Amino acid sequence: MTPIVAEKAPSAFVDLQDTLDRLKADGLYREFIPCSYLAEDRGHALHQGRRIQVWCTNDYLGMSQHPDVMQAQIASTLRHGTGNGGSRNIAGTSEAHVELERRLADWHGMARALVFTSGYVANVETLSTLLKAVPQTVVFSDALNHRSLIEGVRASGNTKHIFAHNDLADLEQALASYPSDRPKLIVFESVYSMDGDIAPIAEICDLAERYNALTYLDETHAIGVNGATGAGICEEIGESRVTFVQGVFGKAVGTTGGYVAGPDTALDYVRSHAPGFIFTTTIPRSSLDATLMSLSVLQGPEGVRLRQELRANADLMRRRLRESGIDFVSAPTHLVPVLVPGGERVKRISQRLLHEFGIYVQPINFPSVARGGERFRVTVAPFRTPEQIDRFVQALALCLADD
Repeated sequence: MTPIVAEKAPSAFVDLQDTLDRLKADGLYREFIPCSYLAEDRGHALHQGRRIQVWCTNDYLGMSQHPDVMQAQIASTLRHGTGNGGSRNIAGTSEAHVELERRLADWHGMARALVFTSGYVANVETLSTLLKAVPQTVVFSDALNHRSLIEGVRASGNTKHIFAHNDLADLEQALASYPSDRPKLIVFESVYSMDGDIAPIAEICDLAERYNALTYLDETHAIGVNGATGAGICEEIGESRVTFVQGVFGKAVGTTGGYVAGPDTALDYVRSHAPGFIFTTTIPRSSLDATLMSLSVLQGPEGVRLRQELRANADLMRRRLRESGIDFVSAPTHLVPVLVPGGERVKRISQRLLHEFGIYVQPINFPSVARGGERFRVTVAPFRTPEQIDRFVQALALCLADD
């Protein structure tokens, strides 16, 4: 029998290994913590056979384990199977796609919506496709925009300006440097997840009107958790002038996928030309049916209650952190960024919380945040109890004091 010999890395990849080695030496190599969520015990997961609490999930409302949502996906799977087996234009468009896109458009008061396989894909494909179609368009992008927005703009090759985060004066100065008839697009987010702050959406829309610009707003972290029916910050403040709204299902909605809502002609063009929309297998019908059920819950009385409980828990977490002298960003949203400066330090404390206390909170470091701004992005779902919050803060305080 011929012995198995370890494959030698092709010479072309030697530099890649060097880069990985430098990441590890600098403490920037990403460690993935396997955790399998437990539907019967929300907020908990199995990690290496041990039950742990997860305090950094984006499943903000616990909808991925909501009984009605789970049952909708199970029933749909039994009826329709586990996959669609095709792209949207080749046997992959289900009736659930059609219904969901209609409901999303209505939810945001837009003419059309398109469902993508993820929020990342939704941003990259919509922005790159539309900007390439109108190459003279100048893009004005917030300095703290998500990577998917950055990549969508970059892939287009269009002229761009990066304006200081939420800085209206800087944005206006950039807008004013171009003729009124030059096509312009302002790209920004409603809630920025690393600091939990909110964009001045109405004021940006004012500037867009003044300088003849369109707007593209990523509502990823606000969908489900802001607004009377969970449609986001725009719904909460009564702002209807945004041109495009992007959202996701993989966070507060509790399923998977993303979407963009906006003008009919523009999104029909994306539907007809975006490679990442056309040439990929679609989301299974069962997941879409779960999404539809989740939206029904979020848009009703239970959704209102869940949003209120989420806010109350986030406020309680902030009070407990303040009482314990733990540094955090006091954000006006459901996100609680806890500051733990130092790349190695934040990783060290994260590991101790996991191994000694069964608490999982992912360290956030460069390049997701600036060096020196390392943190935990803590989320406090509606089902968290005051006792669990107190235990989390006590464990964190102990780890910080000992480090």
